[in-house]
Amino acid sequence: MDKRAHFYSADSIKDINAFVNQAIAMKKNTTSYNGLLKDKKMTLIFFNPSLRTRLSTEFAAQELGIHTISMNATEGWKWELDDGVIMNLDKAEHIKDAAQVVSQYSDVIAIRSFPGLEDRGIDYRDELIQNFMAHATVPVINMESSIYHPLQSLTDLMTIKEQFGDKKLKVVLSWAPHPKALPQAVSNSFLQWINHTDHEIVITHPAGYELSPNFTSNCSIVKNQEIAFEGADVIYTKNWSSYTNYGKILTEDQGWMVNKKKMQLTNNAIFMHCLPVRRNVVVTDGVMDSDRSVIYQQADNRLHAAKAVIHHLLKD
Repeated sequence: MDKRAHFYSADSIKDINAFVNQAIAMKKNTTSYNGLLKDKKMTLIFFNPSLRTRLSTEFAAQELGIHTISMNATEGWKWELDDGVIMNLDKAEHIKDAAQVVSQYSDVIAIRSFPGLEDRGIDYRDELIQNFMAHATVPVINMESSIYHPLQSLTDLMTIKEQFGDKKLKVVLSWAPHPKALPQAVSNSFLQWINHTDHEIVITHPAGYELSPNFTSNCSIVKNQEIAFEGADVIYTKNWSSYTNYGKILTEDQGWMVNKKKMQLTNNAIFMHCLPVRRNVVVTDGVMDSDRSVIYQQADNRLHAAKAVIHHLLKD
């Protein structure tokens, strides 16, 4: 199946800004789309736990009239990804067989899987979802893979557009400390999508936390967080583990936690985070609960973003 027919990354959408506008329009007229895809079927496969992604994608499909079923793939057997393998070890089914069988039962499939954070080469090949898309005969939605989280990124652009309209902004993506090594998917994807806008993009992080140059080539990188925050309209905070020293935590410096004092350096910026977030580790309660925090608007938009994507893939 043509990979352009899937929803894998920003490259799956011809016109990002038009698609954001369409998603917002659908949100404003949500009842017009209720039951529009009646009797379609959707299978959601989770290799990792989820709260917002699972609820928002399932409810989005159901509001469109789609029958849904969710599978926790970690509770079953492992899938073989490589061709030509003698399958006499711990993997009981080849992904080409699974993809084609699930396709027969479904009109659209959604998959979520995380990286191992041990081998960058393997993770950045995004083998599980790439193999599934290669063998599926229906559209596949990326609900977060090793390197991308496009549903979250569409949500983020919707939220910024709703807050500011077409105003050109200074948008800052800020690293923050976290006790656990986390993927780079949200940050990679946000940069990929936001670079389709006219906004000024600034990334701030400690030394050693540079992201893949594939996503940062059109961005300014400032190692001093307070300087980066000056005059910002949007602060998007997210932890990620090291790309160079792959999957490693190089520092847990609490000096990088976002607080009200730092937010006062901005141009009355909104605060964004994809959630879940460790309060008073990544960001203080005072910022999270302030009237400039749009974290719950982001979470709400996950429903409408998923609905727009599903409708886009199945409308014809």
